Amino acid sequence: MTRVPGRSTKAHPLARKIAILALAMAALGAVPGGLVQDASAQTADKGERLFIRCKTCHEITAGKPHKVGPNLHGLFDRKAGMAEGFKYSDAMRNSGVAWNDATLETWLTKPTSLIQGTTMAFVGLPNKEDRDALIAYLHKATQ
Repeated sequence: MTRVPGRSTKAHPLARKIAILALAMAALGAVPGGLVQDASAQTADKGERLFIRCKTCHEITAGKPHKVGPNLHGLFDRKAGMAEGFKYSDAMRNSGVAWNDATLETWLTKPTSLIQGTTMAFVGLPNKEDRDALIAYLHKATQ
């Protein structure tokens, strides 16, 4: 950048204030809806990549057969252990758990903390952002 004699290289005070205001608005979530939707789509995309680990045992498409684990289509608001045609453990069938964001958060953190005696061989996802992304993807993919 060439310096023009007599002109300051410092940012204009108003430009600095606008930049600070923009950062504050972004931090508070006051961003245009399109940006929020883009972030949501990115989160769901990350969740789809994370679901690759789950695909070995779970199907998400309506009408597809169960695998080692139950088909997850229609998961939200369904009672645990109630997918038609899948043989669940007694612990899962008798848990009384209904699947929603909160129960999935607990399940994905550490399944045995929600349902002791489950036979699912999954230790959990330690990263909160990963769990949030997977739940966002499941909302989209299991409808």
